[in-house]
Amino acid sequence: MANDITKGSGNVFADLGFPDAADRQTKTRLAMAVNALLKERHIKQTDAARILSIPQSKVSALANYRLDHFSVEKLMSFLNALDYDVEIVIRPSREAVGHISVFALN
Repeated sequence: MANDITKGSGNVFADLGFPDAADRQTKTRLAMAVNALLKERHIKQTDAARILSIPQSKVSALANYRLDHFSVEKLMSFLNALDYDVEIVIRPSREAVGHISVFALN
């Protein structure tokens, strides 16, 4: 019995058929950056809530990647609150359809 292996598109949400795959991937990558900073700085959820100006329950949702109630803009504002800049680069697409990419630099 042979195993069929299918190469992913680079967006797991698209591969799973989510209609809002680009938005989900963008939110996830931004949340990963926020969560990494909170962990790196050893910031507790109660302190993170104060820094990010959200209830502690929302910090818990963020930490567990329950991102439905967070916009891309809100997640970017969290990075600003943690003293990080967010830059958006707009350029011509090299593919037939444009896409959104999020990269975190140290």
